[in-house]
Amino acid sequence: MVEVRSAAATNVRQNLAFYGAVALLVALYLVYNMLHPRGFSAAVLIQNSNESVAIVFLAMAQTVPVLLGGLDLSVGAIMTLANCIASEVVHGSPLQIVLGMILTLASGTAFGLVNGLIVVYGRLQPIIATLATGAVAVGLALFIRPVPGGNVDDDISWALTNDLYEFVATYGFFNADAAWFQPVAWIPVPLLIVVVIAFGVWLPFKRTVTGRTIYAVGSAEGAAYMSGLPINRAKIAAFTLAGFFAACAGLYLAIQTSSGNADITQAGAYTLNSIAAVVVGGTSLLGGIGGAIGSLVGALILRVISFYFRIVSIDPLLQPLVEGLVLLVAVSLGAFRTLRVKNQLNLFR
Repeated sequence: MVEVRSAAATNVRQNLAFYGAVALLVALYLVYNMLHPRGFSAAVLIQNSNESVAIVFLAMAQTVPVLLGGLDLSVGAIMTLANCIASEVVHGSPLQIVLGMILTLASGTAFGLVNGLIVVYGRLQPIIATLATGAVAVGLALFIRPVPGGNVDDDISWALTNDLYEFVATYGFFNADAAWFQPVAWIPVPLLIVVVIAFGVWLPFKRTVTGRTIYAVGSAEGAAYMSGLPINRAKIAAFTLAGFFAACAGLYLAIQTSSGNADITQAGAYTLNSIAAVVVGGTSLLGGIGGAIGSLVGALILRVISFYFRIVSIDPLLQPLVEGLVLLVAVSLGAFRTLRVKNQLNLFR
């Protein structure tokens, strides 16, 4: 019993930033719903979920390179490229739609793989390599979609941006009015998509040798090398997975808006917000500490902060200032423990 309590206490100490982020998210969202005229309703939850998916996936994408101790400045650009590709191929017959979605995800994943190969075999710092490849991705996006537009299947756009009831009713899998289905019919599909990807892709990957090596490299690359861990494979896998998550963001953005847009400003803003979300979620920019689930929570915190501007009377010109100050405080609190230790290994004790 004593050992169990000790292990639980150790877990809490090691993940204090994550638990703090979860508590902050719950508090912020509860207060938001209490202030919202239609708070605690399915309609509000669906709208909030739709607006959060892209930044959540992008925060997860940024997490993996950060765990290595680097930054990926191309995630927003890869998202934009995937968004433009999806606007060209996600329509037609059901088979064509599925193939279009696979092509979109594969293109982002392949771009992430290229990032990893450049970092490993080109021996470039991730921040420099991805800054360059990000410009290439935006250029390709502009080539595919010179002006905003495109065509995304209406049924899939409607089904994946609403609740489970509408999803089932759209495709007729079974009777959406069945009594047994009603307790879960209100659940937003966007929320389910995020949960399935996060727990179906990230958690299994994290438990693999490659996933553990990513943490080891971020904590002490020299020690990881001396231990015989597959460092190069871990680095390539990290950027490849980042490309996959960024492509998920771009694909969903196309489904949500039914179009593609090679917006350079949007790509840059999403990249910066993904870095902030990673830190707010408890992942250290020094590497080796944190995870994609924490970044998911951090991204939701950022999004909930933006939701407040709809219900609180703040001058639009002051909104960026307020949001920036809140982010600065949150990031500072998240980094405080890292800043006050002299030996990074102390973070694991």
